[in-house]
Amino acid sequence: MEAEKRMESNKKSDNNRDKKKTTRKEILEKKKNIKEIIEAAVSQKDPLSSFPTFRHYSTKDLSVYLESGCGDSLSSPVKQYIQNLLKVNMEASYGTEWPVEEKVKRREMGSSEARYIFVYEISNMDANIMLKLSKKGRCNADGIDDKGHLVAFVHYRFTIEEEIPVLYVYELQLEHRVQGKGLGKFLMVLIELIAQKSKMSAVVLTVQKANTIAMNFYRNKLRWGYRQIMSFFASHLTMKLNPY
Repeated sequence: MEAEKRMESNKKSDNNRDKKKTTRKEILEKKKNIKEIIEAAVSQKDPLSSFPTFRHYSTKDLSVYLESGCGDSLSSPVKQYIQNLLKVNMEASYGTEWPVEEKVKRREMGSSEARYIFVYEISNMDANIMLKLSKKGRCNADGIDDKGHLVAFVHYRFTIEEEIPVLYVYELQLEHRVQGKGLGKFLMVLIELIAQKSKMSAVVLTVQKANTIAMNFYRNKLRWGYRQIMSFFASHLTMKLNPY
């Protein structure tokens, strides 16, 4: 009787060890797969090349051209433009916290992990120049030159949140004069497409709760299935587009 109990106990112990080994193997395999997905996404030189129809956006009073960018390839004029636009759009909402936040954003801006979509106004450009730009597909931006004037940008990264690969939107910034023309929604639709193409499981972003314009934009105008997944601070809300 005692021998049978010991044998049964040993079998249970062996089964538990096998389960732990299997579970650990599965976890390691999952982490490896996620790492490979992120590396493949980061290695893309020009994510926009997969979506040629999104290179341009036009309305009756706005015509723009989009180009990819990398944080470690930014020219000085573009860095200055980003800093200026962030200050114009964000300083008031951050109040006395802005000087500290500005330093953080400046560090984030030039990271090798940072990916950008730059939006250039092209009202005075002809078809030949447009064709030349569409063939470049390079991972940089030169500020204000034959591409036209920068009027907006998106800063995003491929990273891991809650153990899944995600596209994290760090910044979506538009000059005031190009807001309200559907450009912001156009850019976020493009972001979702890039995320899907890159095998990300979700699109994530953080918004200040006090920023009612941004909150209304993400929750009401886009009408995507966002849900709160975590709140880093009482004043900020992190949102995630439902997994694909």
